[in-house]
Amino acid sequence: LDKAPIIEYMRSNIVLMKWMIANGYEDKRTLGRRIKAMEAWIADPQLLKADADAEYAAVIEIDLADVTEPLVACPNDPDDVKTLSEVAGDKIDEVFIGSCMTNIGHFRAAGKLLDKVESGSLATRLWLAPPTKMDQRQLMEDGYYNIYGRAGARTEMPGCSLCMGNQASARPGATMVFTSTRNFPNRLGKDTNVFLASAEVAAVASILGK
Repeated sequence: LDKAPIIEYMRSNIVLMKWMIANGYEDKRTLGRRIKAMEAWIADPQLLKADADAEYAAVIEIDLADVTEPLVACPNDPDDVKTLSEVAGDKIDEVFIGSCMTNIGHFRAAGKLLDKVESGSLATRLWLAPPTKMDQRQLMEDGYYNIYGRAGARTEMPGCSLCMGNQASARPGATMVFTSTRNFPNRLGKDTNVFLASAEVAAVASILGK
């Protein structure tokens, strides 16, 4: 990572922690110290660097120019990664954009794609659950919830939702696209088959149904 996305992430966390303090979350002193430490790093960002003579067990080089299309993890193994063209055409029953591994940028990216579809024209059931109330409030203020509603998406309360199955679950046997990092059997619902993908791929899958 370079400094810019780290700073964006930290600023988001600072806003969250200030909101927690304002709403009586404990421990206020601990949260305050974390805020000051983050603000100090943002003022003078320094990235960790390896020693010039560092030794490694292995060196893996990936040329991103060779990645010419989106990658997805196939059901139901996060290590079973294929290019999108290898699975293109597979029918998708439900899509879930959410989990603690998503950030507000993912929901904005999905919203920009969903804004292009006709009202209620999604080919699948689309679930959205921001990880925090802060993200939910910001997305509402930015007008994205209007886009989700117009497209026909189902917005869940912030939190885990389908990811842990403790707020909701997909229908049994559904084939899904999910934006998190885990797709182990039965995690999102009984006998579900779950692809892992970016928010953009997930949004397109909900529009096309495949």
